[in-house]
Amino acid sequence: MRYEMAEELEQPRLDQAWATYSAAFDELRAATVERNVMYRHEFDVVMLDKRIEKHYAVDPAIDRVVALATFTNALDALTWLSPEYFAARWPDQFAKKQIWYLGFFAIHPEYRHSGIFEAVITQMWRPIHASGGVAALDICGVNISLGLAGAITRTLKDLTPAMVTEEIDVQTYWAFSLDAPA
Repeated sequence: MRYEMAEELEQPRLDQAWATYSAAFDELRAATVERNVMYRHEFDVVMLDKRIEKHYAVDPAIDRVVALATFTNALDALTWLSPEYFAARWPDQFAKKQIWYLGFFAIHPEYRHSGIFEAVITQMWRPIHASGGVAALDICGVNISLGLAGAITRTLKDLTPAMVTEEIDVQTYWAFSLDAPA
């Protein structure tokens, strides 16, 4: 596997990345209340935003993007985040732009359990570890139940045993109706 990082993702990598993103997250479209999957036009905007790093893996045998993650310390680049939260919680790191946010991490289903996850997490952890910064991300309940938080924690603990992990926020969705749940 070949691992790369780019500020922008352009053709033909853009279409390859979209195909991997769609294959990786298609099951979330109907499994989560909050939309966890971007539409193509939103995806393209993120892929061209130079403030957001694109970390990706290419299978050299087929020259295709098979995994993709976004990562940024420009917290205002992610419209769903509250930079004020991070500034209040970690003022020193915020002032030094040492807070990084993982927007998403997509691995094509055919490449899960191939070591890509650990390799890309390792690549993204380097600037956080070097600066004494903070890494944050959101994980939907479906992925929590699949063990994603634990997998990330184990990977980072292997790299940095003194690393501390904590859940920093939770959002729960409620429904009120006269019908019994399906």
